[in-house]
Amino acid sequence: MYDVAILSDLRYPGGNSASIVAEVRAQAAAGLRTVLIHVPSPHLRHARPFQSRIVACLRDGLADLAHDDGSETEAKVLLIRQPRIFTADLARPPVVRADHTIVVLNQAPGDASDPERYYVFDEVRERVERYFGAGVVWAPISARIRDTVAPRAALPDTDWHEIIDVADWQVERRREPGAPPVIGRHGRPDPVKWPRDPGELLQAYPDSPDVRVRVLGGGEIAVERLGRRPENWDVADFGAESPRDFLATLDFFVYFHDRDLVEGFGRTILEAMAAGVPVIAGPHFRAVFGDAALYTDASGVRDLVRRLHKDRPAYDAVVRRARSFVSEHFGNASHIARLASLGVMPGRERRERVTAAATSRPARRVLFVADDIARFRAIARRLPAHVEAVVVAGSASLPQAHAAGLLTEYLPAAGELGVSDERWAGFVRDRLRHLIELYGPKAVLVGGVPHDGIAAAIAGNAGPRWLWLRPAMWKRGTGGEWAARGALFAGILEPGEFAAAGDEGWTTTARAGVSTVDPITDLPPRRPRRTRERTLLCRGVEATLPGFRTVEAGPDGLGEVALAVSRADYTSFHELLGAGVPTVFVPDPAAGDDELARARFAAAAGVAVCATSDDEAAEALERLAAREAREALSRRCAEISFGNGAGDAAAWLLRHTTVEAPVG
Repeated sequence: MYDVAILSDLRYPGGNSASIVAEVRAQAAAGLRTVLIHVPSPHLRHARPFQSRIVACLRDGLADLAHDDGSETEAKVLLIRQPRIFTADLARPPVVRADHTIVVLNQAPGDASDPERYYVFDEVRERVERYFGAGVVWAPISARIRDTVAPRAALPDTDWHEIIDVADWQVERRREPGAPPVIGRHGRPDPVKWPRDPGELLQAYPDSPDVRVRVLGGGEIAVERLGRRPENWDVADFGAESPRDFLATLDFFVYFHDRDLVEGFGRTILEAMAAGVPVIAGPHFRAVFGDAALYTDASGVRDLVRRLHKDRPAYDAVVRRARSFVSEHFGNASHIARLASLGVMPGRERRERVTAAATSRPARRVLFVADDIARFRAIARRLPAHVEAVVVAGSASLPQAHAAGLLTEYLPAAGELGVSDERWAGFVRDRLRHLIELYGPKAVLVGGVPHDGIAAAIAGNAGPRWLWLRPAMWKRGTGGEWAARGALFAGILEPGEFAAAGDEGWTTTARAGVSTVDPITDLPPRRPRRTRERTLLCRGVEATLPGFRTVEAGPDGLGEVALAVSRADYTSFHELLGAGVPTVFVPDPAAGDDELARARFAAAAGVAVCATSDDEAAEALERLAAREAREALSRRCAEISFGNGAGDAAAWLLRHTTVEAPVG
């Protein structure tokens, strides 16, 4: 038995999903059990995943997802959102048994030019009552919706209004002294959400150097109607920024739409008020928001913005009044109270469990994409507790990430899928789009090379910051084709190389705007070496040495290793030198990076031995069987030790996950 069941198409973008998420979170905080029931809407014909914020609620345990196998769902209250779901008969209606069934009318049947443009109320009512019984309550979300439906059905005395958690939406506003006021709006792309007349559109969102205009979602509609994009307009795609972060960049939220549209509520207006951004809208919104907003027609926007922008006390008074109004009328408490009136009472025990779970969840996530597990692990372990890393890698690397305790996702290679490189690029794009919607990362850190799949993913997912963990030490004359791809990223970090003086690769002449740190390793703080046993560590090279026992060791166990023979790949090279392990490096000539240059530089510096053949390696190991020879290499490593850049890399990444902070 659930306390609340919410039935809707869980793929809807915009306000419908935002409203569901707000109620789910309020219910979870009150200790109520929620189940979500997905019913595909006939007017959403294109395949698309669940809305990302709804996925987050399911992932974080704030709600369950009902099975679609025809089994019965039982709840005290069933809330049905979006009547357009029932504009056609359902192929398989869900089976729900509830004490109370409420259809939340969050959209009017039509607009001024066509009263039944979106749905025919009587047809929807017939279907809903056939599926869920005749005792359904029809609850409009505002007075405007009430007026359009009242002649057709008996309605409750109060509206099922939207809710919002004001504390979650408060932002730190960012203003530049003396800068012109910034006005803007956000919302899903829909032609009816914009003034139809170009003249009215430019009155509401002026083409003038004394004001800046920012649009998140739907701006392309306005640009098409104007036939151009004004120079003072900044237009971003829907989903490119979170609404909360976007609102932090505005001084005023200005919302005007097609005159024929019957706007049900204005969820984005509510969000702006909660964020502390004064709202300017048409007078018809006064019935919903009272004195909390500023009302004018489009022609009055510019003067109102100028006047209030100069009068800071009056501006701050509008902010305080709006926040107070939203908290009192649309806060979570109002929703819990109306559920209580239906017999759904908060539960203390579950509320405490949910609160504990919520406080333990990370506030931010980052995706690490590639098979660069060692460096990813080193960086992830130095991130603060409120930032969680998710590693996206191939099958060969996932066990290492699992062993490190990292959250992982599988990204199969083209060979594993048996597809061409071109088809694989499309798969990578779609896979990363899904993972970005699932985890909502603030940043995506890409290791290795930014191949076509990564480029396509960046083009299709502008929301997170895309960053490149760019390897150095390329072989001379190779890899230069990747240089231009650096422009795709908001930041590039190049881990340091002990052998940097021997680097002849293309990155040595392309470091403008690139951040660098010391070599990144997962070594613990320096500990004294304790090599009581004659142990031999082999990494990527097969070898034996009479009198030595072959062992395996990770970064934490290198202090116990007496001698090593290894490839000169980035991780092994810097871990072994950083831990002071006497090492014979055997570079792999087929490696993508310049292992030979690394090994030769280490030999020239006297910190290791370079061997380019099996015979040379065997001879070097025999020499190092002598304790004095090994100790000489260890002392030399200690004399020219290098720092660990993992902490600085984590700090750099953290700056890129925080919009307010400067990055670089």
